[in-house]
Amino acid sequence: MRYYLHFIQKAQKFLLAVSIGIMLVLPLIIVFRPELLSETTVLRLYDISHITLFFVMIIRPLADIFINNRYIRPLVILRKGMGVLSASVVVSFILAKIIMGPWIYFGSIFTASYWSLQNYVLFAHLADLSAILLIITSNNFSKRVLGSGWKSIQKLSYVYFYASSLYVFVTYDNGIMLISMLIVTLLTMAAFLMNEKRRQLIIQQ
Repeated sequence: MRYYLHFIQKAQKFLLAVSIGIMLVLPLIIVFRPELLSETTVLRLYDISHITLFFVMIIRPLADIFINNRYIRPLVILRKGMGVLSASVVVSFILAKIIMGPWIYFGSIFTASYWSLQNYVLFAHLADLSAILLIITSNNFSKRVLGSGWKSIQKLSYVYFYASSLYVFVTYDNGIMLISMLIVTLLTMAAFLMNEKRRQLIIQQ
């Protein structure tokens, strides 16, 4: 178990390092060398973002459901690294837009079309803004400053997950996104019910 925990800690640092690298390099490639990014590469990057986000959403409920499994609970540590990696892809494309035209990007946020349901852009933009807030606050400094409010902000991971998955599902008819939403929903509900049952047993004792 000691080596397992050591591996998880190393994996966490690796994921955070890769995420920082992506946010430093990817926006510059998008702006100055877009020919280096094929459509397939972009799709693979978003695949990585969705896969890591799916992990973030299922690992906590799984740890709560299989509370006595000594191998699942430590994986909760990786939620931070996986979450930052997922958001780093989304934020990198946003940073590229800001570099190319900051006033255009920020100005668009205050327009009705930005929040329109036409072409389902509302879901995409909800996911974008959630990703920004999550990545900004995914550090110990923000945790200390925000105090009890930090957990509330981190719950935006549900907005990030469902908005991005729903956007991909309705826009590209991607059935995998629907399946992932169903799995996360069922696991979250099951974990909630089991935690409530445990609380009731403690109260009765």
